[in-house]
Amino acid sequence: MEISLVRHGKSQWSDNKLITSREFKNWVQNYDNSGVFEEKSYPLETLEKIAAAKLVMTSDLTRSVESAKLLNSNIQMISNPLFRETELPIPFRKLGRLKVKASTWAIVLRCLWFSGYSNGCESLTEAKKRAEQAAILLVKCAKEYENVVLVGHGFFNMLIAKELKKLGWTGARRTSSKHWAATTYLLKKKVL
Repeated sequence: MEISLVRHGKSQWSDNKLITSREFKNWVQNYDNSGVFEEKSYPLETLEKIAAAKLVMTSDLTRSVESAKLLNSNIQMISNPLFRETELPIPFRKLGRLKVKASTWAIVLRCLWFSGYSNGCESLTEAKKRAEQAAILLVKCAKEYENVVLVGHGFFNMLIAKELKKLGWTGARRTSSKHWAATTYLLKKKVL
């Protein structure tokens, strides 16, 4: 059995101007609702995994769904909000007039999130529980379809991979953070 985790393509929403913490929430919504850039070529390994998959799953976010379609326009896929990217917390209100680039907000808020700050979003603990549910669903699908691909998101794929390893799956120590990259996990059948 095989489960491959693919990170979506690069988002078309690339606005990185100086914004306030309040404006960052709108920036995230625009990022979530934007599609991805079509590439001239895609990683061969990813194309092979998608072609061989008997089931392709995605999150319900546009960049995940569009990425799967760009990798193989003929695939049938199942989209599920369970596979959504981990959210970013809402910044402190006291930072109201401070303006920094959107990418800086994202880095600072992700670091705060990993440190336990989760104002307005699921906590790291809650995200890990959701990743456990996602891994269990992927394993269930792999038992039925043998070869499954999830076109998902960087941080959430990382959490799913940790859960797959806990369940006895083997693969790369870390999931790739590159757009379009596939990281594959295997469960070898025991010989009796």
